[in-house]
Amino acid sequence: MRWEPDVPRWRQVYDVMRERILDGTYAPDQQLPSVVAICGEFGISQMTARRVLKELRDEGLAAMQPGIGTFVTELPQPSDS
Repeated sequence: MRWEPDVPRWRQVYDVMRERILDGTYAPDQQLPSVVAICGEFGISQMTARRVLKELRDEGLAAMQPGIGTFVTELPQPSDS
């Protein structure tokens, strides 16, 4: 991954993961990669990977199941109005 120097790394990884959720790469109810897997893919620390998952949960894109992992939530469907 090519890092932008003026943007925190957690934010850059978060943006990639968020896009993968929104484009269906990670489908609803699918388990997201673990902290260790995220570290391996992006070359970041475990603390940074945990921050990425926390931000995804805070935005409502993912939910943690303790002892199991973090899963993609059902995304709200656009209204037809």
